Amino acid sequence: MLDTVTHSGPSTGPGARLGERVRALRVAAGLTQTQLAGDRFSKEYISQIERGKTRPTEATVAWLAERLGVDPALLASGISTDERTRVEASLARAEALAAAHRYEEAVEAYTAVRADVASTGARPLELRALTGEAWALQELGQVKEAIELLLRAREIAERDGHSELELADVLYRLAVCRYKLSSLSTAIALFDEALALAERSGLPSDLLRSDILQRRSRCHRRLRDYASAHDDVGRALELAQDLGDRSAIANAYFQASLLSQRQGNYVLSRSYAQRAKELYDVLNDERNVGRLLLMLGGLTLLLGDEDGAVEHLKASYSRALDTDSPADAAQALEGIARVHLNRAEYDQAEDLARKALELVQGREDYLHEVCPSQLVLGRALMERGQLEEAEACFRAADAAAEQLASISHRTEAWVALGDLAARRGRDREAARLYRNAAEALQEIRF
Repeated sequence: MLDTVTHSGPSTGPGARLGERVRALRVAAGLTQTQLAGDRFSKEYISQIERGKTRPTEATVAWLAERLGVDPALLASGISTDERTRVEASLARAEALAAAHRYEEAVEAYTAVRADVASTGARPLELRALTGEAWALQELGQVKEAIELLLRAREIAERDGHSELELADVLYRLAVCRYKLSSLSTAIALFDEALALAERSGLPSDLLRSDILQRRSRCHRRLRDYASAHDDVGRALELAQDLGDRSAIANAYFQASLLSQRQGNYVLSRSYAQRAKELYDVLNDERNVGRLLLMLGGLTLLLGDEDGAVEHLKASYSRALDTDSPADAAQALEGIARVHLNRAEYDQAEDLARKALELVQGREDYLHEVCPSQLVLGRALMERGQLEEAEACFRAADAAAEQLASISHRTEAWVALGDLAARRGRDREAARLYRNAAEALQEIRF
């Protein structure tokens, strides 16, 4: 009979009030209010509970549940402990898939558990499901869909009495999505708010704060605010080292490497990259090992060792394929194509640049990969006399750079267009484009 009672109708479900559940279970058990009250309470007190006039303590709920022969959790929330445990286990599986970078499977798992989460009526579980699914979606390039989920999560976190730390986590994830869409000012504002909430919460938050800081440093680096980027990376690294979290330490070193490279400190950048790679190796994080090999390949090329660069880039490409990372694979191919371009091997450069572009086609969050590949392809075509096609590539690179709000990428595109104009004998147009590039570089804050 108890199994029938616990699933009998909507009045005992998570959407019903506690009082409604008490009454439904009491009637189903054939008890009067006096009989349910027993020697402990009065009939009037039970009536007040059932009419929602008073909220019983946890101890009273447990006592009533025992009298009614049901799980205390079922009486309190409308969902049994066993059911909640089952739903939490399904959520944990989805989270484990995302942690293993198996994002498509993670999204499928989150979709499968969505109805069960809703049936519990438990806002903490809904918040957890929304943020987890959103994170997997943005990793798959479905950034706008991820933002929709995170905006719902933000409403829940702000409305239903969640902690400031939980809201900070939602805002952090939302900021990452805005960064991926190149909304850098919005991303920084969200990172700022998330950091303030985490610090104000009084709860342990060093890992989240480290993540916020190293992600915010990317925004500052993109905006050429290197002083702010350096401060954020330093603070992120300190927090990660205090925690002893090797993954967070590796992430901070990775950002330090990127920042040093952007500032022209290639040897220091390589040192940071090697430290990060060593940590990712220990963690068996093949995805990030591949990214560090990509980083080391680029640095090795900048330091003049083309053969060593190609070796790193080929290893990076292999790992990118193994971990289903098309953006990383595209960057590796673009790097190798650039070596062929430097060696005047234009057919090979064109072929690899086109393959790189195929990998990132239709992904608005991969503009960083689109722009350099278009430039390499355009230069290979230009050297072979295919000037119209080369111009289309250079203009596509410029459009991507403009959407990224990346001055450095735009100046590369303008220089390429200037070289093309000079090739056509349009010296005045070439001079204008070179001048635009030079003036833009002068405005950058170093």
